[in-house]
Amino acid sequence: MTTSTLESRAIPLTHGRLPRLAPALVMVVALALAGLLGLLLSWGYAAIVAVAVLLTGVLLPAWSAVVENRRAAVDRLVTCVIWTAFGVAVIPLVWLVWVVLKNGAPALNADFLTYSMRNVTGDAQGGVYHALLGTLLITVAAAVISVPVGLFAAIYLVEYGKGSRLGRLITFLVDVMTGIPSIVAGLFALSLFVLLFGPAIRIGFAGSVALSLLMIPTVVRSSEEMFRLVPNELREASYALGVPKWRTIMKVVLPTAMGGVVTGIVLAISRVIGETAPLLVVAGATDSVNTNLFEGRMMTLPVFIFGQYGTSTAAGYERAWGGALVLIALVMILNLIARIIGKIFAPKTGR
Repeated sequence: MTTSTLESRAIPLTHGRLPRLAPALVMVVALALAGLLGLLLSWGYAAIVAVAVLLTGVLLPAWSAVVENRRAAVDRLVTCVIWTAFGVAVIPLVWLVWVVLKNGAPALNADFLTYSMRNVTGDAQGGVYHALLGTLLITVAAAVISVPVGLFAAIYLVEYGKGSRLGRLITFLVDVMTGIPSIVAGLFALSLFVLLFGPAIRIGFAGSVALSLLMIPTVVRSSEEMFRLVPNELREASYALGVPKWRTIMKVVLPTAMGGVVTGIVLAISRVIGETAPLLVVAGATDSVNTNLFEGRMMTLPVFIFGQYGTSTAAGYERAWGGALVLIALVMILNLIARIIGKIFAPKTGR
């Protein structure tokens, strides 16, 4: 083989690069072309944006293939696909938050957050105080029931029940409970309390029991995965120092996985805090403030939203949207608290 043949077949080690502003430039050009087509064909904003995204996904990789190389063009194409998928996932969330803010913000004021619906008729000023208080009490009671049960079950599955028949049975039951509809949990709690206290029983604690049935599988699964992520080297080092297994779990495994465990608990709370069917069945509804979980009906935010929207009046719709905004704000506050707690209890990695 001659030297000229080798030189003709040499593969270049460098290639051209698109400017850093190339994606933005392509997006502007694609949006302009899509807007021009939209004006000519009378498209809506959604169609124009969709065509602009499609043109960006075609033009940017094509330009990259001409200037750079095939590998860079494929990378640009996959990047466009990923960003498009991210946008498709975020758009419904942003739209939902915007709709709730637009419709619920006019209802928010000091009276709405500090007054109940007792003796409120027509368009008179009413509030969400009794529902907010009931939601907090019932959810806290459900967490008090679910968190210890879920944590102990996860500890058993990871630390003691590996490969055992009981461990496999618990895993199977947790998987089954994960798919239980919320109304079934409410009917179960209602049946239990009717058998114990009679058919007229409607109390907040029954709602906590129903919600705990929905929380326990989430707590077990999330905690189990966090415990499995703890390196076995940490456990073995503790055992080598003569530390008992239960103390290793308390002092090594739990602190190491605490951040993820707290996040899983908050996810479980966020899952059940908006449940309507089980609370409507077992906790009932009331227009007055009730702080006793073991006596009388108790209102919650989801049931309040359901009831106010069912009034089919302008004031009822406004209160329903206001309650929805308060519920979303409550979930966001819980997530922020979980992140703070997770950072506080997370293992320190600095030297």
